[in-house]
Amino acid sequence: MRTIMNVLWFIFGGWISGTLWLLAGLVLAITVIGLPWTPAAFRMAGFSYAPFGKVAVDRDYGEVSLVLNILWLVFAGWWLALHHIVLAIPLAISIIGIPFAWQHVKLAGLALAPVGRDVIRV
Repeated sequence: MRTIMNVLWFIFGGWISGTLWLLAGLVLAITVIGLPWTPAAFRMAGFSYAPFGKVAVDRDYGEVSLVLNILWLVFAGWWLALHHIVLAIPLAISIIGIPFAWQHVKLAGLALAPVGRDVIRV
């Protein structure tokens, strides 16, 4: 079932989100300042391409992760999370869109603080 949902997700917009996260990761990798956020952007890309059957778990609680997540939240995280919540609301209103809305909520949570988190299969 998760394969079918991931295929539907990818066809109806997941490829856009994942590709934009890949491009963001490449841009971050080019700059010296953005290099610490590059692995998080690539994790977000993989999660955005196929979110069904995956969860984000905390991997590192260090001070460096905390500082990087605070900077991320201030400069990029809040509007990315808002984007996912805005997409989740109309999906949640429709009965058939509830599983997709839940994935947007998961992506919103990860967009707030992606550094120090890992995406695993369940």
